[in-house]
Amino acid sequence: MKQVICVVGPTASGKTALAVNLALALDGEVVSADSMQVYRGMAIGTAAPTREEMRGVRHHMIGVCEPSETFSAGKYVQMAAPIVDEILCRGKRVILAGGTGLYIDSLIAGREFAPHPEDGYRAALEGLETAQLRQRLQAVDPDSAARLPDADRRRMIRALEVFHYTGQTITAHDAQTRAMPPRYDADWVGLDFADRAVLYARIDRRVERMMQEGLLDELRTLLSTGVPESATALQAIGYKELLAALRGQMRLDEAVALIQRQSRRYAKRQRTWFGRNSAVRWILRDGMEDEAILRAALGLLGESRTAQQSFPPPST
Repeated sequence: MKQVICVVGPTASGKTALAVNLALALDGEVVSADSMQVYRGMAIGTAAPTREEMRGVRHHMIGVCEPSETFSAGKYVQMAAPIVDEILCRGKRVILAGGTGLYIDSLIAGREFAPHPEDGYRAALEGLETAQLRQRLQAVDPDSAARLPDADRRRMIRALEVFHYTGQTITAHDAQTRAMPPRYDADWVGLDFADRAVLYARIDRRVERMMQEGLLDELRTLLSTGVPESATALQAIGYKELLAALRGQMRLDEAVALIQRQSRRYAKRQRTWFGRNSAVRWILRDGMEDEAILRAALGLLGESRTAQQSFPPPST
């Protein structure tokens, strides 16, 4: 089984620094698992690692699509799996790092996704009234038709799309993919703080730093290049709130406070997602410097003897 290391945890917990330090210690490369870092031109708002933070370590799956495109877990797996395999074939270690649990779980589990072909079928479905969607779904997938409410047009369309391209209901297709063997053997390291207030303070400071670094100008640039306000990328935390400020729907300081609040709520959801994974071994990093975190991670991974004797210096 191909082995990868997964570095997970809530936003602002220090995953980027640990992933880079592990890659330096174990001769590895980092594969990002962040649903928003895949977009180009959104480095500030997604906290994508800078060249300085990468410290010479090769990173993958950052800035791989246009912000006007729609991305998904299926597309992530389709792009990331060959990258992971190629890194392993070169004898390097893979450090999969990020906070998008669905992307990580889907990649590790070997899950297969029904295609999203660009042949106009989805666009045709999106043009239908909800009652028409339900009528079509009732004909081919009555269980989904009974389960999905009118408000969930997106899942209704996806269920019809899956049946159209696979001949299976989405329930049967998902059950089949869950029965597949794992694609990779993963060692999981989680990074968090025992004191939630410390993490929340870090999140608040990160948002303030993003604003200082030009998040609002980054959004204006995206809009000026033709990215529609309705694009999935601009629904990300940070961009959505600032869009409201640009429209005059709230003051800028109110938007910043909302970004901080939404980011804290997102961290809570991440904790819940990764907390369900019993394979994750957690490092509660309260008061720990980067080098101590690295040593703790290497110990959990059983890599202390194989790691380079000269540990990389802590990142700043």
